[in-house]
Amino acid sequence: MREMTKRPVVTISFFRFSRITARIWALYMMGRARLSLPSVPGIGFWKLCGSGSGEGFTPLPNTAVFAILATWPDEQTARTQIDRAPIFDKYRSKASESWTVFLETSSVRGVWSGDTPFHPTGQKITGPLAALTRATVKPSLALKFWRRVPDISQMIGSDNNVAFKIGIGEVPLLHQVTFSIWPDANAMAAFARHNGPHASAIRAVRDEDWFSEELYARFAILGDTGSWEGASPLAKLDIHV
Repeated sequence: MREMTKRPVVTISFFRFSRITARIWALYMMGRARLSLPSVPGIGFWKLCGSGSGEGFTPLPNTAVFAILATWPDEQTARTQIDRAPIFDKYRSKASESWTVFLETSSVRGVWSGDTPFHPTGQKITGPLAALTRATVKPSLALKFWRRVPDISQMIGSDNNVAFKIGIGEVPLLHQVTFSIWPDANAMAAFARHNGPHASAIRAVRDEDWFSEELYARFAILGDTGSWEGASPLAKLDIHV
């Protein structure tokens, strides 16, 4: 069995709520959980996120899916607290399905809410990897941004190399996070370089200065717990731990 890393770890926990009462509870917890998360032993930077409809890459909210992103000093602490901390246990008890992925930061640039939340190892990833982008969209340019997103969503949704993809965010319309898992860096780079809606949007971001804040990070995948749509998304990559 793989030895747990002693380096800082990032987790993203996804929760699906089927019942209407559970969805109302999850919306309420977007405020209430802010009081509980800081007291979880070992937790560092954390964010509560909602999601968009479909695969999350739309401005229409999906009241069934929510996420908690968190940083931890090491993998053992992350796994222990995800499994035992009352706030995570409460979310799982209300959810019809939940999945947590454990990540080690390889590289990162930019800031999130003025902070540098992830601590990169600088190690090159030779196998499967995860990518996270986070941006604060300037209010005056939000309409332009969201006009582009459906085309990008269709493009990434049709890419068979993507093992998992979702769009989440802290504030609807203005704060956007994309998270995706790929078999290797070449597959991810091929998607980014493709001369289509994604490349066009990237050029517009630079030329028209759409974002007031942005962050880009790549992660090695340490393992996961739980399931999503009935299975581990990592099973497609044969790295379920």
